[in-house]
Order: sequence, then structure tokens, then C-alpha cells
Amino acid sequence: MNILVPIEVRSGEVKKPSLEALGLARSLAEGAGGEAIALVLTPGAEAIVESIATAGAHRILHCGADVYSRTASEALGREYARIAGERGIGLVLLAATVAGKERAAVTAGALGVAAANDATAVRLDGGSVLIERPVYAGKAVETLRTIGPVAVASIRPNYGPRADGSPAAEVEAIEPGLTDGDLRLTVESFEASAGKAVDLTEAEIIVSGGRGLGSPENFALLESLAARLGAVVGASRAVVDAGWRPHSDQVGQTGKTVSPKLYIAVGISGAIQHLAGMSSSRNIVAINKDPNAPIFQIATYGIVGDLFEVVPRLEEELAAIL
Repeated sequence: MNILVPIEVRSGEVKKPSLEALGLARSLAEGAGGEAIALVLTPGAEAIVESIATAGAHRILHCGADVYSRTASEALGREYARIAGERGIGLVLLAATVAGKERAAVTAGALGVAAANDATAVRLDGGSVLIERPVYAGKAVETLRTIGPVAVASIRPNYGPRADGSPAAEVEAIEPGLTDGDLRLTVESFEASAGKAVDLTEAEIIVSGGRGLGSPENFALLESLAARLGAVVGASRAVVDAGWRPHSDQVGQTGKTVSPKLYIAVGISGAIQHLAGMSSSRNIVAINKDPNAPIFQIATYGIVGDLFEVVPRLEEELAAIL
């Protein structure tokens, strides 16, 4: 089976989750006697191709036409579908970023199939694709089996194995399939929000705070701990609703869904709304003075204690080894 991985590029840089999707595609394709094919559609494509030459693709298709600087997800999804059809692709695999999930839906619609977003595992079973993803706020995992000649899925950040150091891919330039007249929407500009260098959805370590911190000033404890760990700071809905942190920091059903390798929940009780956004984290450390807090039911490790004593002590211990 040949697998197409559209590479997401922002401000001239490849988004890390796309490289994870590419690594997963390589392992799947090799097991099925196919190819992992990276697709780069952006001005400056040649530089991007060079940067991902050994990141897992067997083949890289690229086009740097200027039209792609203005192309919104709606048209890009149609392009992915066109190329998938022309190349006999069995699976279109994207990163489950905000843009990736939107493009997956458009691609699937154009191909006449369903999109399976937010996967935590993807496997091949004969001619079908098996996709696992959390449901019911992480209380269960559903397995989907695709039907038809092509499937479309997106894999959550931090769930795909990187394949850095793979043999150099074959490179093929392709002609653009779009003109300005094909664009129903155009992207006029893109401005990243100030603050975090790494988006919450892509972070490998997240330190999140809840109402147990007592005041917005006490988030300085978490900022310090996060700096020590190279982490990003998140927050519960209650904290955001109180105006302590911006909405961009919110983890949960009405915020961001995250899947880091390590999630540290400080002073967060674990309401279902919050669990829906972080229950698929690989390792969860909960710090709360209430031993009956729901967060402990899903925590890998739990610390029952006063966060104002535990967090400084934790940072002291980390300082000795990091």
C-alpha cells in the first residue's frame, strides 16, 4: 500500500507532527510492500524537500508554485485528493493539527470517504486500515476499519515514530493542479500568537495548572517548573474562565486536545471536560491535596499533598539531575 503524507509547513518550517506522520507512514508502507510518499506544496518547496530528505519518505513530490502561498485548507484538501487518485494511494495520512484535521475532512469528502481524525494508532490489515482513537473523553478506545480503496486519517502529535536518518528519498517535481481561479478562499496573512515557542498540541511535556493554584500570580511556580523541564504551560477551563490565563492555554473539551509524553496536572481536580483534552497523554503526573480528586483515576503517578510544597521540592530535585 502506498501512503501519502501531506507535509504541513508554517513560516517556512515543517511542523513536527508531520514528520511523525511520515515516520509512521514509512513503517506501515514497508510492512505492506509500498511507499511512503511525502507531498510538499508550498513556495520554497525545494528547501523543505532538502530538510526532510532523510525523514522517512521513500519519495517526495513537490511543487513550489506561488498559488500555494494563498491556498486555504479547502483547496489543499482537493489537491490531496486529486494526487491520491492519480497515484493510486491507499492511505492519506496527515498530522492531527488544527489545519491537518480540517484538510483531512476536505480530502475525505473529495474522495467520497470518511475521515478518521485524532488517531493514536494506525495499522494495516490486508486491504483495510485499522484506526484507533479515544472516545467518550478518553474512557474508551474505538477501532475503526476502513472500507474502500482509499482511507484518510490523521495521527495525534507525539504518537508517530520519527524516522530520522532514513535513506534519502527520491525527489519528483510535479505541476500545480490549481490556479488562482480555482480558489474559493484565499489566505491573506498568517500571524502566530505571541508567547509560546511550541504550541500546546505539539508539546512533549506540559505542566498545567488549575484552581488549586489560588491566584494567577502563583502560575509563576509552574512557569519555573516548565522552564526547568523544557515544557509548555497549560491551564484548566476554570482558570481560563477566571481570566488567569488566555484561552490559548486551555486544555480540555472546549480548549485544546493534547497528547504529550508527560502531562503534569497541578491543582486540577480532573473534571470530565478537562480529561477529554489530555487523557491520551503517555504519562500523567497529578499533584492535588484531595486524595479523591478524579484526576488520580487516570494518573500514572499521583502525589497527594500541598502543591506549594510539592512543586518547589520537585524543582529542587530536578535541578540536581538536569
